Amino acid sequence: MKRIVIAPDSFKESLDAPQVARAIATGVRRALPAVETVEVPLADGGEGLTATLVAATGGRLCKATVTGPLGEPVIAHWGILGDGQTAVVEMAQASGLPLVPVEKRNPLITTTAGTGELIRLALQGGCRRLIVGIGGSATNDGGAGMARALGVRLLDGRGKDIGPGAAGLELLEQIDLSDLDPRVGEVEILVACDVDNPLCGPRGASAVYGPQKGATPEMVPRLDAALSRLSRVIARDTGKDVRDLPGAGAAGGLGAGLVAFLGAKLRQGIELVMEAVNLEGILARGADLVITGEGEINSQTASGKVPAGVARVAGRYGIPVVALVGSIGPGADEVYGCGIKGYMSIVPRPATLSYCLENAAGLLTDAADRLMRLLTV
Repeated sequence: MKRIVIAPDSFKESLDAPQVARAIATGVRRALPAVETVEVPLADGGEGLTATLVAATGGRLCKATVTGPLGEPVIAHWGILGDGQTAVVEMAQASGLPLVPVEKRNPLITTTAGTGELIRLALQGGCRRLIVGIGGSATNDGGAGMARALGVRLLDGRGKDIGPGAAGLELLEQIDLSDLDPRVGEVEILVACDVDNPLCGPRGASAVYGPQKGATPEMVPRLDAALSRLSRVIARDTGKDVRDLPGAGAAGGLGAGLVAFLGAKLRQGIELVMEAVNLEGILARGADLVITGEGEINSQTASGKVPAGVARVAGRYGIPVVALVGSIGPGADEVYGCGIKGYMSIVPRPATLSYCLENAAGLLTDAADRLMRLLTV
C-alpha cells in the first residue's frame, strides 16, 4: 500500500475527529512506515463540527462570550475556514445540552440566543457563506432566541416582546422582520442537519427529542403546541410553511427557524462537510484504502452517518473502506450494504467504559497497527 486516506468522525466524550484521525495515522505508520497517510477528519453536523472543518481546511478558530441556554454567559468558538470566505457556527457551542446541568434542564425556558449571537459575529466578520451545525441542542424554542439576536421581533397580542424559550412562544401573535440584520440576505446559509424530523407531531422536535432535554411527559404536549403556534404565525407573517419540512424539527426546531427567518437551506450534515473539505477531490487522486470510524457502529450508521457517507464517495472510485469503532451495536452489519467492507472494535479485551474513554487514542493507534498488519498479510 502506498496511500491511505483516514476520514473518521469523532468518538464522543473522548476524542474529536482530528484526534481520531491522528491516532489512526500513527498506528498505520507504525505498521507501514513508508505509507502516505492523508488525514481528513469529518463530522455530521453535531458536536465538533467547527473544530473538524477548521482543522481540515487550515482555517482558524475564534472565541466569543455569548448567551448560554439558561441566559448566562458562556465561552463559545466559531470558525473561519481556509478559504477565508466561509464561516462555521456550531449551535452546540452556545446552546448545547452539555452546557446545562442535568438538574436544570428545562426546554420550556432554554434559548438559542447565543447561536444567533455567533451568527451575528460571523456576519460581522464578512463571511460570504455560512455553515451552521445544529446537533446537540438543549433548546426547544424553534430558533426564536436565534432570530431575536439577529433583529427579528416576536410579539404578543399587546405588541410586546415575548419571553425566552418555548414558554414564550405560547404567547406569540406576530413576527416582525423589519429589523432583521440586512447582512443575512447577502450570505448563503447552509444548515448541517443529520435528522429528517418535522417540526411538530409524533415525530416532531418535542415528542422525539424533548425528553432528552429534560421535558416531562406532561411538558411534551405543551412544547409541541408552542412550536405548532410558531409554525402558524410563521406561515401567516412570512409565507413560509415549515411545519412538515424534513429536518425542521432538528435542534428543537432550530432547523425551522433558520429556514423561516434567515432563508437557510437544510442539507444532510455529512454531505455538506464532505463538500467543505473536498473529500471527493482527495479520493479522486487515488488511494489504496480508506479508514473511517465512529464511537459506535450500529443500525443508524447506514442512515447518513460519517462512515456511510465516506463509503459512498469512495465507492465511486473503487476504493475499499474499513471502519475502526469503539463499540459494535445492534444492526451494525447493515453497513455492508452501503459499501463498508469491514469493521473492527478498537477494544482488545474486556474493559470498563471509563477506561476506554480515557485511553481511546492509544486503543485506536494499536487497532490501526493490527488492522494494517492483517490487511497486508
